[in-house]
Amino acid sequence: MIQILSTKKLSKALKNKLSDAKIELVEKNFIQTKSITFDTPQLNDYLIFTSKEAVKSVLKSNLKNVFSKPCFCVGSKTHSFLKKKGFSVLESTDYAEELIQLIDSKYKNHSFTFFCGNIRRNTIPDFFQQNKIAFNEIVVYETKLKSSQIKESFDGVLFYSPSGVNSFLENNTLRNKTCFCIGTTTAKALENNPEASGHKNIIIASQPTVEHVIDEVIKYYK
Repeated sequence: MIQILSTKKLSKALKNKLSDAKIELVEKNFIQTKSITFDTPQLNDYLIFTSKEAVKSVLKSNLKNVFSKPCFCVGSKTHSFLKKKGFSVLESTDYAEELIQLIDSKYKNHSFTFFCGNIRRNTIPDFFQQNKIAFNEIVVYETKLKSSQIKESFDGVLFYSPSGVNSFLENNTLRNKTCFCIGTTTAKALENNPEASGHKNIIIASQPTVEHVIDEVIKYYK
């Protein structure tokens, strides 16, 4: 029987999907996120969210006027969550790299407020600085690594973020394991981590969602 490790806990529906495909699941949360308090910022023309966690934290803070500003976001889950909560989403892309291309071509003369976590990539802030675009960055949640050694044997590992990759590799190895990544950013983190250097067997989901990662797993082990 094929056994896989998910570096975050999955929904019941996805567990059932794996079970139906005769794939055994070991799951553990390798990262933990929590909202933090933050000073009320000056909101610029547009708001940027790259994760659901950032949206949740902003909603908890009861920040005034937040619904009056159009949003840009990264990820389909972030997009649908923003809409569900009543935000106006102007632009949505799968990756930060695609978002900065959009801003570059259409919104260079505007200002932005970027809500993010304490561990974030430099893609968006670097782009703003290099292009002298007005922005402020507000850290609204914290990501903590929760590494632990996995004793069970498994054939494949599922990764959903660079933080999850780094947390897993603190106490575990990838010898002879197939890695399934939610997107190119996570795959890059795997390739760049010295503990995984040279690891070749990396499969990237066709779209950056947890559901698509599970689809890749089922397809691979069919």
